[in-house]
Order: sequence, then structure tokens, then C-alpha cells
Amino acid sequence: MRTDRLYALTIYLMNHGKASASELARHFEVSVRTIQRDIDSLCVAGIPVIALNGTNGGYKIEERFTLNHQLISQDESAYILTALKGLTSVSGNAGLADTYEKFSALSNGAQTGLILDFSVLREGDEKLLADLQRAVRERITVCFGYTNHNGQAGRHTTEPIAVMYQWYAWYLLAYCVEKQDYRMYKLVRMENLELSDRAFSKEHPAADAVLQEHQLRIEIYYKRVKTELKIKCRPEAVYRLKEYLHGQVEEQMADRSVIMRLSIVEDEQWWIGILLSLGDTVEVLSPLSVRERIAAQAEKILNLYHDI
Repeated sequence: MRTDRLYALTIYLMNHGKASASELARHFEVSVRTIQRDIDSLCVAGIPVIALNGTNGGYKIEERFTLNHQLISQDESAYILTALKGLTSVSGNAGLADTYEKFSALSNGAQTGLILDFSVLREGDEKLLADLQRAVRERITVCFGYTNHNGQAGRHTTEPIAVMYQWYAWYLLAYCVEKQDYRMYKLVRMENLELSDRAFSKEHPAADAVLQEHQLRIEIYYKRVKTELKIKCRPEAVYRLKEYLHGQVEEQMADRSVIMRLSIVEDEQWWIGILLSLGDTVEVLSPLSVRERIAAQAEKILNLYHDI
């Protein structure tokens, strides 16, 4: 157990740069005295841990130190290789493919039994994804046309922090120069991207830190309010609702119909299309507002074909 903690402690210091004894004690759920003994053990083992004195003191590992790849178990190596292969399927980046090949040579044929194929996530515009990744790496400003969820179009100048896949779509997490705040932009709503030669106007926190600090504001900005639907459907529609909308069966009716519950984000459109595509095999029972919205959409479609 202590050996595992010493290894984990080494990794933590390598990843975080510097940490105080109290921070390490909280993270590993041990006493400060135990952490101090662990640090002594690491030094005896030849790992170059440096003690920093003062108010902002703590421990850090010399930057020249690296771990021998043999310290990674075969199972751990297999999981890393699987993740790399999945990431390679997302991007056509030649450098990423080379990284996978190099790591594969060190894995000794380790296997997880998992295949992660994310090629569908490319959304048909690999150049846009590659250009944004380049802007993130080189820390340069980008400009693009953007149409928001209300149909309002405009031109945006941003400092890209990360490209991320979330909520079934690719998004750009960036600092908006005009708003002087962090925003998320859906890639499919972007057009005419221009990479400038202007460097970032300020130092930005890491993507994870931005998300943690601004997540509530971002969710409000996109109005991601979930609504629970109660739906009655015929047997042939059950598995489609499970597959496409993650519906859960709540009750079996005497006439073989089924009552299901599922959650949707009202500001999104794709779930309406799925429900309409199922025709008269599904009926929204509640809430009334969604039931009325479905009926209004169906009436508009019907009016288009009134002359048939």
C-alpha cells in the first residue's frame, strides 16, 4: 500500500509542479507527518525531491527527472495505448499517429480488449478542427463568423484555449475579446475561420480550471435546462427511444403499449426530429408545453403538404 502511495506521490508532484505538505496530506488522506516520511523515502530512493521554504513553500521534483517506462505496468500501458488509438481516430494529425506508433513499440503487445473508434466525431471538417488545435498550441487569436442558438449571426474574435467534445458535439472553449469573458462556441455554427498572427492578450488558466470556474456561467449562457418527458409508445418504438434518447421503461400497459420517461434539453432540436420521425408510434403525455410544441411542429409540416 505504501509503495503504491509513493509511486502516486511521485506522479502527483511531476504533474502539479509544486505542492505543500498539507495539500499532499489532504489528497492522499494521510497525516502531514506521513507525507514528510514519504518524501524522505523518495529522496533515499534517488528521486530528486526539492523542499522549498517560505510562505509559498512545498515540495517539487527537479524538471530533469523522468520516469522509466518500465514503471508502468502492462495493463496500464495497454489502457494508454487504447486511449491513444481512440484519439488518433478523431484527428488526422500525423504527429499523433506517430506518437501512437512509438508508444505501441513500447507496449509489448499489451491489450485491453477495448476499441475506441471516434472517427465519427470529425463532423466532416477536419481542417477546422486542425486549425483550431494549431491556434491553441501557438496561442494565436482567431476570428470567425458565428450563428448562435437564437439565429443571431456575428463576427467573433477569440483566444482559443481548448477544443472539446461535449453534449454530442465539438465546441471551442475560448476567451472572447469583445466580451472579455470565456465562452463556448459550437464548431458546426462557425464559418470563415481566420487565423491571425496576433498573440494572446493575456495569460489564460488551463482549460480544466476555466471550465471549473466558469461552468455555471457557460451552462446558463447555453440555457442547458433539462426537461423530463413522459411518453406513451407502441412496442416497436421502445428500442428506438432507448437507443436515441436513452428512454427508461416505467410501466407496461394492458394494450402492450409502454410508458417511458426520458430527459431532453428544450433548446436543442434533434430530439424533436426523432419524436416526429416515429410518427404515431409515440405520444408525449407531459409536460403540456412540450406536447403543444410537438403538435405545433406537426401542424406546420401538415400545412406544407395541404394540397396533396
